[in-house]
This record gives sequence, structure tokens and C-alpha cells, in this order.
Amino acid sequence: IFIIRYRGSSGINAEYGYIGSGSHSGKINLFGIESGKLEQSLDTRGKFIMSIAYSPDGHYIACGGIDGIVCIFDLATGKLLHTLEGHAMPIRSLIFSPDSQLLTTCSDDTSIKIYDVQHANLIGTLSGHGSFVLCVDFCPDNTHFATSSSDRKVKVWDAGMRRCVHTFSEHKDQVWGVAYNDNGSKLVSVSDDKDIIIYDCPI
Repeated sequence: IFIIRYRGSSGINAEYGYIGSGSHSGKINLFGIESGKLEQSLDTRGKFIMSIAYSPDGHYIACGGIDGIVCIFDLATGKLLHTLEGHAMPIRSLIFSPDSQLLTTCSDDTSIKIYDVQHANLIGTLSGHGSFVLCVDFCPDNTHFATSSSDRKVKVWDAGMRRCVHTFSEHKDQVWGVAYNDNGSKLVSVSDDKDIIIYDCPI
């Protein structure tokens, strides 16, 4: 089960947060944190969900499946808005940009894709990692994002130019997670080498 917490938004009780879990049956189940009860289920009609992300503006929730398909739902209505079929292998991680305009995905196919959320257009496919891309996180500055990979690398990308601007090579094993702090001044990564590394940003 892959879970993420988000605050209540239109169509959901705004007083409480919710937990979203992705299931092997292709459903996103939304549970009330306070009640512990299932509040809503969103059906992708797909396969095992491997990743979930919510938009900072509270309008959307997206998921990535083991079949390489991304689904974007309207949280207010529960309606499936877009189905994106750009990846050829499982989607390990996805993230909305801070302004909720872009969705960035990463996959076992070694690629990173950037989509225009409103129109569901693919606006960029990025390559550079030598193995599975395991995690992606957007910088709060809305202009950069970072990825980590089984190739033991952490990369920082310029979202507008759609190119890698820096590669960190300190880890000795696959890097499962990468995340920015609240103001984007630090980047942290965690690896199977048992190290947690903190980097200074911006690059």
C-alpha cells in the first residue's frame, strides 16, 4: 500500500485530513484520519497502484500504476479526468508542481515525463538515469525538481528548460527517496547503502 496525506478540499470535509491508499485492485481509497472510515473510492479500472500524489491547490489527485498508466481525478466530483499512457513500465513516483500546473512522473523505464495537468499534454520526456527512476520531488521554487534512481544517482532538473543541471553521485547503492525541505534550500536522499545525505540547494 502506498499512502499520502492531504487536506480536505472541495467535496470533502475541509475540517479533516484524509489518507489516500493505492490498492492492488487499481482503486484509490480515501480514509478520514479522524474517523478512520472509508470516505470515497476512486476506480482507475487499471492495475496495481504504485504511487499517489495530490495537487497543492486541492483540486486533483493522481496515481501511477504498475502498467505505466497515470490517472488524474477531480477531487470534488471523483471523476476521472485524464488517463496518460506515456510510460512503458511501472511508475514509481509522481508529483505535482507547487502551482499545480504540471505533473512529473518517473518510471522503471528510466524516463521522467512532464505533463500539462489542465490539458493532459505531454510537454517533455527527460532521460539521463541509467536504471529505474525511483522517486521525484518538486522544489518549492516551482522551477526545479529532483529525482533518485537505482543507478545510485540523484539528479536536479530545470523544469522549464527540461534538462539536468546537476548530478550527485555520493551514494553507493540505489537511492529510494529524495525530498526538498520547505523552502528549497536543502535536498535529502536515502539509499540502500544506509546513508541519508543532505545537499545544499539551489545548485
